[in-house]
Amino acid sequence: MNYDGYTSPLSQRYASEQMQYLFSQNKKFRTWRKLWIALAETEKELGLNITQEQIDELKAHQDDINYEDAEAREKIVRHDVMSHVYAYGLQCPKAKGIIHLGATSCYVGDNTDIIIMRDALLLVRSKVINVIARLAAFAEEYKALPTLAFTHFQPAQPTTVGKRATLWIQEFMMDLEDIEYVLGSLKLLGSKGTTGTQASFLELFDGDQEKVDRIDPMIAQKMGFEACYPVSGQTYSRKVDARVMNVVAQTACSAHKMSNDIRLLQHLKEVEEPFEKNQIGSSAMAYKRNPMRSERIASLARYVMVDALNPAITSSVQWFERTLDDSANRRLSIAEGFLAIDGILDLCMNVTDGLKVYPKVIDRHLRAELPFMATENIMMDAVKAGGDRQEMHEKIRTLSMQAGRVVKEEGRDNNLLELIAEDPAFPQTREALEAAMEPARYIGAAPCQVVKYLTEVVHPVLEAHRDELGLREEITV
Repeated sequence: MNYDGYTSPLSQRYASEQMQYLFSQNKKFRTWRKLWIALAETEKELGLNITQEQIDELKAHQDDINYEDAEAREKIVRHDVMSHVYAYGLQCPKAKGIIHLGATSCYVGDNTDIIIMRDALLLVRSKVINVIARLAAFAEEYKALPTLAFTHFQPAQPTTVGKRATLWIQEFMMDLEDIEYVLGSLKLLGSKGTTGTQASFLELFDGDQEKVDRIDPMIAQKMGFEACYPVSGQTYSRKVDARVMNVVAQTACSAHKMSNDIRLLQHLKEVEEPFEKNQIGSSAMAYKRNPMRSERIASLARYVMVDALNPAITSSVQWFERTLDDSANRRLSIAEGFLAIDGILDLCMNVTDGLKVYPKVIDRHLRAELPFMATENIMMDAVKAGGDRQEMHEKIRTLSMQAGRVVKEEGRDNNLLELIAEDPAFPQTREALEAAMEPARYIGAAPCQVVKYLTEVVHPVLEAHRDELGLREEITV
């Protein structure tokens, strides 16, 4: 490790090796060479004077990149693409003259960026699917465990622990749909020349438009894409970057929401994220069990959501057929956005795989508030016994306020049931009222909703992606 220079926490602490490789120099420059091979093969197949021997020579050195030669050349010419053309030519003297034939720098640069974003999105998709799978198992296990719901973070009509988890799942499912859409819409730039007119290729093929029209589809097929964007300037539209990073940011949004809920539940001591045997929660307060994983999810997610502004702004200020003020920004925003979401999803997998639920604490909190939640049922029973609905409502309201003061001002237990039992307007005895305080009576259709949602919506998606299930994460710090 370099202790004297800056190192990114995204690579040192957060992102996986798989995602780091996708944005590595080897991935980038090996892809450049694959693109040069695809271009040369296409030109040969369309009739240019390129030999199979030259193609074979290029393929023989596709992965053993002579970085020293490229770096030394770049110091002289100050151009990264031409430096790598030169270095590749040193290794492939027979093919030297046909490398990058007719292409501009964006042929390798932009097509590689699209390929890397596609591969990174595929990894993000796999991790989202695994988060959904773990949450689905959690929701199934706790589908019928009653718990207080909250609106405005104030106690509200009960739900179940599993039903709440389906709310988290649904947001990740939305992200998965968007990821699938963006993946399905990604296209290569192809090889369109310096301003997108393919003028150089018309020159190479002596004005044969039919052959020029075949270049992009052939390159796309060789690189594993269905098509290239039909028109472009020198670059593909930077709006593509904005679309990709928007779906990455939305995934971060879902993770942030879930992590906030878990942090609040951990404060209530109802649910806890994983806590390792020798983990230290606080340097001063030895008893602490801080939700540091969920806090880190929230922290990184805010970075990703803000980072998505960069591609949008960059797209909006591109001049005509191209300008270079996108380059430095894109090197940072796209790579670091993906590295950050990768770290977020690893944390999400870790947290959702090891959530600890405390049913007795949940039950205690629920029963402390349940008399308030049950007042509508109590009122209806009083009306059935001959009471006036409006009068019963006013009596319930008055007694509820009185019980609330007992809880908040005197610090005593909720005595609403006692107050109701003592009021002659209500026919129920204290014993009957207590017997009615069964939490499962107040959770509505929550358990059924969980089963239906998992069965009809989630499980078919997980089955369709079963080959991507079973990812294991490693949390560095």
